[in-house]
This record gives sequence, C-alpha cells and structure tokens, in this order.
Amino acid sequence: MRNFDFDFFVIGGGSGGVRAARTAGQLGARVALAECAELGGTCVNVGCIPKKLYSYAASYAEAFEEAAGYGWQVGHPRLDWALLKANRAREIHRLNGVYRSLLDGASVTFVQGWAQFVDAHTVQVGDRSYTARHILVATGGMPWVPELPGREHVVVSDAMFDLDPFPKRLLVVGGGYIACEFASIFNGLGSKVTHICRNAHLLTGFDEDLREFLAKELISAGIDLRFNSQIASVIQEKDGLCATLAAGERIEADVVLFATGRKPNTQALNLEAAGVKTREDGGIVVDGHGRSSVPSIHAIGDVSTKQQLTPIATAEAMAVVDTLFGKGRRQLDYEFTPTAIFTHPNVGTCGFTEAGARARFGKVTIFSTEFKALRHSLSQSTERTFMKLVVDKASDRVVGLHMVGPDAGEIVQGFAVAMRAGATKAMFDSTIGVHPTVAEEFVTMRVPNVG
Repeated sequence: MRNFDFDFFVIGGGSGGVRAARTAGQLGARVALAECAELGGTCVNVGCIPKKLYSYAASYAEAFEEAAGYGWQVGHPRLDWALLKANRAREIHRLNGVYRSLLDGASVTFVQGWAQFVDAHTVQVGDRSYTARHILVATGGMPWVPELPGREHVVVSDAMFDLDPFPKRLLVVGGGYIACEFASIFNGLGSKVTHICRNAHLLTGFDEDLREFLAKELISAGIDLRFNSQIASVIQEKDGLCATLAAGERIEADVVLFATGRKPNTQALNLEAAGVKTREDGGIVVDGHGRSSVPSIHAIGDVSTKQQLTPIATAEAMAVVDTLFGKGRRQLDYEFTPTAIFTHPNVGTCGFTEAGARARFGKVTIFSTEFKALRHSLSQSTERTFMKLVVDKASDRVVGLHMVGPDAGEIVQGFAVAMRAGATKAMFDSTIGVHPTVAEEFVTMRVPNVG
C-alpha cells in the first residue's frame, strides 16, 4: 500500500476548507491545508462579514433620521470613512487569527502558497510537493467582469471595502444580490448611487413579487435604478469616470462597480494533470457526495456547487469529511435552504418561489401582505414590509416563505426549521404570534390571494 504524506490535503482556506480540515483533524486524520492569502476566504475577508459590517454602518444613517420622530435631537451625523475601514480591518484580522487557531487546535499542517495538481494524489506548492490519499478543492469563486472598452477602470466587489476616497457618486452594474447589497449599502452611507441592470428585473431566480417589491423600496430610498440597460464603455475623465450606456446616455461616477457574477476559481489549479472533469464555466463536476471524476479528489463550495452560500460550503465540508473519515451517514439536502440579502430593507427567503412551486406541486395557495411596520408609525420613514407564503394545496405544507423588511434574515432562519420539518399552513395558523412584532404576520395571514 502506498505511503502518503497526508490522509487529507485541502486546497483553499475559506470557510468550507477550514471546516473540512479541522473536522478531519479532530477525527484523527493527518491533514494539511494550503492557502495563498489570508485565512477565511471570500466570506471573512471580502464578502459576508465585511459586507454585513458595512450594512450595519449604513443602517445607522437611517436610525439617526428616524430618531427625530421619537424625540431625539441627534444633530448632523458625519461618516468617518477612514475609521470605519480601520475598524473593519482590525476585526477581519482578528477573525483570520481565529481561523488559524482552529487549524492549529486540530493539528492541521498549514502550507502557505497556491497549490497545483501534479497527479491524482500529488500537489505542488512552491518548490515542494505533497502527497495525500484524499484531496479536497475548496478554492471558492472570483468576480467576473465582461470584456468591454474601459474594463481596466472598473472595480469588483472585493475592492469596495477599502475605496479611497469615499465615492460621492457610485455606479453599480448588475442585478444579483451582490449588486443590490452594495448599491443599498453605499446609498445609506451617503453616495449618490445609480444602479444599472440589464434585465427587466432584479434578482433572477427569486420570487417575482419579492423582487418587484424590493425594487420599489430601493427606488424609494433614493437609488437611481434602471432596468433593461447595459454599459457599453467606461472612460477616465478629468473629474472621474464616465460610463456610456448601450443606448448612448452618459453617466458620471467616481467609482464603477461591476457585480455581474462570479466564476469558479479553478484556472490555476492544473486540474487537467489529475484528470478532473470540469463544467464549461470551470467549475468542478461532482456527484452527490462531493466526489469529482477522480475518486481521490473532492470539491465543495463555490468551486463546485450551484448554491453559492457560505453555510452550504461548510455543510458540504462536513458531509465530505464524514464520508471519508466518519460513519458516512451525513447527507446534505439542499431543499429549503434559507438565505438573506442585506439590502435596506433586508430580504429573507426560504423554499420555492411561487413560479417554482406551481411547476413542482401544481396547485398552490398564495398568502401575502405589505404594510408599514409599527416602528415607522413615529419615525416618518416611508419604508414598507412585504411577506408572502406559498402553500402546496394538496398537502397544506408551506413550501415557500419570502420577506422584504427589517431583520428578514433573522426572522426567516427560524421559520426555515419549521419548513424543513414539514410545517403546514394549519400549523402556522395555530401558532401564537409574538405581539407586536413584524414576524407575527407569518402566523396571522388567513385570507389567500385572489387569482
């Protein structure tokens, strides 16, 4: 039997990779992890965590304005952008250290550098090679920008946290959740935001009523949101950038953000040397257990999955490790995965869209409502909340739950547990609501939509 340097070699130190490495180490496997950048991956360094921190920062601007209706005199608050950046950087650095401690605590050998495949059991990092019985690819994804004149003048989401100076005029291109979040966050922080979307709607794949409601709220908040538009070129001018739309209109901005999608980060892995099959977009083809076309090589997270969410990557990591070093009982079910979008207001969703439910179950019953939350009865804010339930008519099971409103992610997380357990609309109806809260509306909607 061949002797290997390690039982398990993980390529990529993001949330999924670190979870896989330390869990395998705790089970007694000899584990190494290679990472060329800071530990934590996209989520910790340039994704979920800093984005949520900046979302909190933007929410204070709203709170200062709303406080007047409750009798507070707060003067004229001013954002110290440099201080916000410094505080964020300090927190991210702390989290980098936490991730390293997790690896050290599980006796994982850390290898600094970019790993490339030599064969199905060997990787090269710098001038040294390592062999392993099993290799896991967890290199995540990277922002994608289409080819266009002036492409060198635009930035991607990774750069948004350390812009200098703060952009007074921001042009955001893209209709997905990353574009929506940054448009909303920087609008709240004080930028004049223009948001360009090539489609007739935001958030392709989300519930139609939800995305239409969110668009109205973003416009109401002051974002110049334009549909059916595309950027033809970007040029540098004396006082900033100028983007020209395909229709000919010119838009001036200090920063142009392209949030037009992400692609799997596999280009420099030399996967062909190991014979790993990839998709057209470069993603690694895997089976239901994360196994690639080469039995010794697995992949998790954004580099292989279709649901690009940090909790999905960590769940896949646990499943792969259980298959390789555990009892092999952990199965990952992607249905009823809750998710949130940290726009202002927030979006939370779980389960099927109305269109998806009709395609899957046939007849469905829809319950929805929109209203001004109690908080805004005195705040003078015009923000409204939207909530929707999609119910399978045959079983009475709640198969879709959607919300646009304050703390939507926090609210939907709890309901996701009930939905995975198979909760019916009758169970929702028999549950006592917490009053007065926004969340109680999910258990008090009684009259179905007509039509």
